[in-house]
Amino acid sequence: QVLLEESGGGLVQPGGSLRLSCVVSGSFFSINDMGWYRQAPGKERELVASITRGGSTEYADPVKGRFTISRDNAKHMVYLHMNSLKPEDTAVYYCNAVAVNIPTLRQSEYWGQGTQVTVSS
Repeated sequence: QVLLEESGGGLVQPGGSLRLSCVVSGSFFSINDMGWYRQAPGKERELVASITRGGSTEYADPVKGRFTISRDNAKHMVYLHMNSLKPEDTAVYYCNAVAVNIPTLRQSEYWGQGTQVTVSS
């Protein structure tokens, strides 16, 4: 079983910063792509940022230049550094990971429970 646990959400004023963390635990051979998604009330879940095992990154247009995704392969962790936060960034943020399972060596996608980020004055 593979589990993802997010932390670091909370309430922040516009223009502020937060860092989200996600740790992957359980039994797996390796972790490939990791990412952060978000879902605002009444909207569909959307990709915020993703990072490959080798460190290549992609960002959604609304967060480019403000958010940075990074990972620590040794600790099985992924981070999202969020700067210059705006009220429209308010959402539940979900960690996502594609893990290679043991013993099948097949890839499966896993999700965390989500952490609330609220940007408000």
